[in-house]
Amino acid sequence: SATLMNKGLEIIEAHHLFGVPYDDIEVIIHPQSIIHSLARLADGSVLAQLGLPDMKLPIAYALNYPQRQPVDMPQLDLTLEQELTFLKPGLDAFPCLRLAREAGERGGGAPVALNAANEVAVAAFLDGRINFADIATLVEKTLSSMSVELPAQLPDIDEILLLDQRARQMAESLIG
Repeated sequence: SATLMNKGLEIIEAHHLFGVPYDDIEVIIHPQSIIHSLARLADGSVLAQLGLPDMKLPIAYALNYPQRQPVDMPQLDLTLEQELTFLKPGLDAFPCLRLAREAGERGGGAPVALNAANEVAVAAFLDGRINFADIATLVEKTLSSMSVELPAQLPDIDEILLLDQRARQMAESLIG
């Protein structure tokens, strides 16, 4: 996504799903969207998962893991790719990426509130109620406004759903 919030959420996912410390997770912008993930191994080599810019293949892999099943879609032809480029995202240019990393590192209810506020902000932008640049501002204000009520631990799904609802209400109230 243009805000890089998706990448921020993927940082949180990688931390929890693979047990990778936040300091070892790096985001790289790859405009061609051919490389979907990279993993640096202990010897310094890097493994890449490549495919067309379509999430069908990674989703099929996730659903069939650890097996690999045929996927009915066009296949990547590397001879047709002119170049693969990579850029480091600036946290000033992509504040949602910074907010997501901070929420992940804080843990507890912060990632829940982050996600809920982002969904409200994106919907408000699509509805023309806020400007694109206001998405990150709204998410940050929501997190700041809820700072004292964000639990350090989320004991169950009911608590998560209540926090999600509260964050959505807070974000909506901040839109005005």
